Amino acid sequence: MKLQVSDLSYSYQDMPVLNQISFSLQQSEFVSILGPSGCGKSTILNLLAGLLPMQQGSISVEGEAIHGISGHFAYMPQNDLLFPWKTILDNVCLYGTIHGQKKQARAEALKNFAAFGLDGFESAYPSSLSGGMRQRAAFLRTALCEADILLLDEPFGALDVISRGDMQDWLLSIRERLNRTVLLVTHDTDEAIYLSDRILILGQKPSQIVRELKITKKNRSREWLYGQGELRQLIYQTIRKGTKSNDL
Repeated sequence: MKLQVSDLSYSYQDMPVLNQISFSLQQSEFVSILGPSGCGKSTILNLLAGLLPMQQGSISVEGEAIHGISGHFAYMPQNDLLFPWKTILDNVCLYGTIHGQKKQARAEALKNFAAFGLDGFESAYPSSLSGGMRQRAAFLRTALCEADILLLDEPFGALDVISRGDMQDWLLSIRERLNRTVLLVTHDTDEAIYLSDRILILGQKPSQIVRELKITKKNRSREWLYGQGELRQLIYQTIRKGTKSNDL
């Protein structure tokens, strides 16, 4: 098992947010978390990343207990957070620069610029890039970290619908190249269906996982996605109902 989360509970001040959340991820699996606003989806990522202190429960990666910030996780928030005074190449090499491996980081980054749709923009500054290109740069920066689990917190949520669709197509196309375990938080049902091996649905807080759905389709397309009306309706009804199903 790559990642194991057991009985994770968390409260903000006196308000319970998460109630004994348990789930696991296999190596190279892509899992999405859906749920109503304010149910604690991002809190789960913040706990995994060590940005919030653990209160109850346990997190382990390949059997190793995780406490606080760990090199196993790389976290990508919704905003790209690129430094406006640095070139795109310098931005994506931030992790290597901080860890004294700038030369190696630049070499690895340059090998990936074409695959990430950034070829020719190595010396450009963030202000000259479109929103989608900035997000790809942020994604490359995250991927260049040595972490083996990527935590994605609505990474395409700030984009317009066309750019968001393009980014989803792009991410689907490079999944094998990434070869990482991914946990995605999103409000976008279609995004979760399109990208995920499994979908975890949270109920109202204090949240629990109320349903788990497996997506077994291998070769996905927009045409296939548009035909998933029944699955889309099931997810919608589960989120609205917010109670645990018996088919977990």
